[in-house]
Amino acid sequence: MLQRVILIVLDSVGVGELPDAYKFGDEGTNTLGHVVEKTGIKLPTMEKLGLGNIIPLKTVAPNPNAIGAYGKMAEKSAGKDTTTGHWEIAGLIVEKPFPTYPEGFPKEIIEEFEKRIGRKVLGNKPASGTEIIKELGEEHIKTGYPIVYTSADSVFQIAAHEEVIPLEELYRMCEIAREILKGDHAVGRVIARPFIGSPGNFVRTANRKDFSLKPFGPTVLDMLKEAGYQVYAVGKIEDIFAGQGITDSIHTGNNDEGITATIEAMDAVKKGIIFTNLVDFDMVYGHRNDVNGYAKALKHFDERLPEIMLRLKEEDLLIITADHGCDPTTPGTDHTREYVPLLVYSPSMKEGRNLGLRRTYADVAATIAEIFNVGPIHTGTSFLRELPLKVGV
Repeated sequence: MLQRVILIVLDSVGVGELPDAYKFGDEGTNTLGHVVEKTGIKLPTMEKLGLGNIIPLKTVAPNPNAIGAYGKMAEKSAGKDTTTGHWEIAGLIVEKPFPTYPEGFPKEIIEEFEKRIGRKVLGNKPASGTEIIKELGEEHIKTGYPIVYTSADSVFQIAAHEEVIPLEELYRMCEIAREILKGDHAVGRVIARPFIGSPGNFVRTANRKDFSLKPFGPTVLDMLKEAGYQVYAVGKIEDIFAGQGITDSIHTGNNDEGITATIEAMDAVKKGIIFTNLVDFDMVYGHRNDVNGYAKALKHFDERLPEIMLRLKEEDLLIITADHGCDPTTPGTDHTREYVPLLVYSPSMKEGRNLGLRRTYADVAATIAEIFNVGPIHTGTSFLRELPLKVGV
C-alpha cells in the first residue's frame, strides 16, 4: 500500500494555453514550450519520466519507454493565480474569481488602511514589484510611507525597506490589510514585499510573507490532518492555505532550499504528504520576463530531481505539477491561463502510462484522498487505478 505522497508544484510552469485563454488575453502562451524553444535546454530526468510526451518540446524528446505516468491538467476554477491553482490541486474549485484592481484600490480601502497604520501610502496602482521600488523607493525612504501596489492577480502588496519599516511592523501592516479586505474586497492574498539597498540598487529580500484567505471549505489537506496523517508544507504552501490543514511547515528562500527541505522532509514524514512549492520559476523569472533564468531554474530542478527519486520507497508516490503559467516570452509580466503538466512516479510502477487530459487540477486531490482513504473529493477524478503499480491500492 502507498504510504507517502511527495507533491511538488513547479510554480508557473504551464504547458500551453487553455481553450478560454482568450478571456484572459493569454492566447498563444506556452510557458514551458517557449522557454525550451528559446533556450534549447535539455531536461533528461523529466524526459525520462515522460515530460516530452505531454506536449511537443524542441529539445525534450518524447520517450516511448517513459518510466513515469504523464499527462496535463486543465484549470476548472475561475482564475489563474497562485491561491486558485493550489486550492484546486487540494480539491477546492473557485467558482467566482477573486477581485482584482486594475485601477488601484478604492479610496475607502486605502483611507481605512492609512488610518489604521497611522501613515500615508505611496503607489496604489498595478505594477511590477521590481519596477515600483525603483520608482518610489527613494520617496519611501524619505517619508516612511509604505508602497502599496497590485497586479493582474488578486493581491494587495506592501513593499517596504527593511531599515525603514522593520519586518515585524510590515507583517503587522499586512495583518491589518487582511482584516480590512473582506466581503467584496476579499483579495486572494496580502503580500509583504520587503527590500534592502539604496536608490538605484534596491533588491527584494527572501523575507516575503503571504497572508492568504482561509480556504472556504475543507481541502484534502484538512482531511489528511483530521485522519492523523502528516501534512508537511515546504515553501509558501502554509501561507497559501493560511495554515489550514498543515501539521508541519518550513519556509524556504529559493528553489534550491525548497528542494533540500523536501529531501530532508522525506526523513521526517513516515505516513502522509510532503507538499512543496518552488516559487522561483514564477517570482524571480516569469514575472521578470527572464527566459534564460527560467531555463536555468528548470535545469537546476531537473539536475536535483534524482536526489528525490533515489530516496523514494516502493510505498511512495511522487507527483510533479504546476499551478498556472507565467510565460516569460510574452510582453506582459502576469500569470497566464494554461494547462499544467502532470508527472507521476513511484519505484513500484511497472511501466509508464499516459494519463491523458485531466479536466481539473482537483484530480490530484482525489487521487491523494483515495490513497489515504479520506474524503471523498467530489470535485476531481482519481487517477490512482490508472497507475501500473506493483503495490496494492
